[in-house]
Amino acid sequence: MARREARTDCEIGTVATAPGRRLSVACAEWYLVGALKLPTITPKTITLLDVARQSGYSVSTVSIVLNEAPLANQLRSDTRRRIREVAARLGYRPHVFARSLRNQRSNTIGVVVFDLSDPFCTLILRGIDKRLQPTNYLPVVMDAHNDRSRFGRYLEMLIDRRVEGLIVVANWLFVRIDALRGLIKRRLPTVVVGRDFHRSGIRSILVDNQAGGYLALKHLYELGHRDVAFILGPKQLADTSRRWAGMQRFAKEAGLNIRPSLVMEMTGSSDPLSGFTAGAELTSQLLRVRNGFTAIAAFDDMTAFGAIRALSERGRRVPDDCSVVGFDDIPMATLASPSLTTIRQPMLEMGIFASEAIWNTLTGATAEPHDKLKLVVPTLEVRQSTQAV
Repeated sequence: MARREARTDCEIGTVATAPGRRLSVACAEWYLVGALKLPTITPKTITLLDVARQSGYSVSTVSIVLNEAPLANQLRSDTRRRIREVAARLGYRPHVFARSLRNQRSNTIGVVVFDLSDPFCTLILRGIDKRLQPTNYLPVVMDAHNDRSRFGRYLEMLIDRRVEGLIVVANWLFVRIDALRGLIKRRLPTVVVGRDFHRSGIRSILVDNQAGGYLALKHLYELGHRDVAFILGPKQLADTSRRWAGMQRFAKEAGLNIRPSLVMEMTGSSDPLSGFTAGAELTSQLLRVRNGFTAIAAFDDMTAFGAIRALSERGRRVPDDCSVVGFDDIPMATLASPSLTTIRQPMLEMGIFASEAIWNTLTGATAEPHDKLKLVVPTLEVRQSTQAV
């Protein structure tokens, strides 16, 4: 009778559980799953005490070895080896925050990038990471999104988290020193890559822009170009005046006449693509006024790409009808069609230099240099966008 009753209950959607009590099928499933559910197991954190028990040494001895304290060198090598083997077998990991509090060291380097989407930054960041990899310092990267107020807020956040050094990868929008003045007072080791603030007491690493401008115009001149158009960067940017000074220096040495009507100047913008857009618009202006030119020396690679786009839209072939040279050698320069002749900034090396400067200061590996400015040498990379006339 009970068997028959249970079958009937299932048929109508209920299950008998105890005398006088019935559950719906859904509730019964929940009941069974709950009864069978295994308890949650939280992984056990391996402590110094666990390593001490397994290795047979005291907690203080284990701590000295695993924290690489100076006293560790006074212990026997087989003692150190035994403790480390047990720690590895048990999966012991040091408590980073506790160690930081004890040593008053965070072992972190703050890296603030003004615009992570800027191709200029990619290889610099790779260089920073490459140099820090073999050390025990961790780079903490933050992107200011071309926002000066956000940049200042990120600086404060990094300082609050006790970073031991700071690297700023600046772009053309970063032209003021105000946000960094506090770092000088705090004596936080700081390096700026891409902008020159050495007169304000901050170490700066950048390319020799004047030498780069000289190389760019020299290359076009040696290809036979005498009517060269120039697209300069924003006036407020120091790179602009320095690259232009290098071009003017070569023109004077070679006796090349620079026509004012062929000199265009970009305006500042917070748009990451402003270089491309300005290059296209200014090249279109040059073409509309029918100023005869056979080559364009662009402020940077993105500007050069914009110039090539405008030339193509007007039926001008590069390099057959007009040669174009850029500046930077961003990764896209080799992939474009035609590939771009450009002045190469050694960006990977600049990132390595920045990390090296911070690391040397923190470890005392070398004395603080009196000269706060490091200029790296640019090189000419000849590709498909230039040819002889």
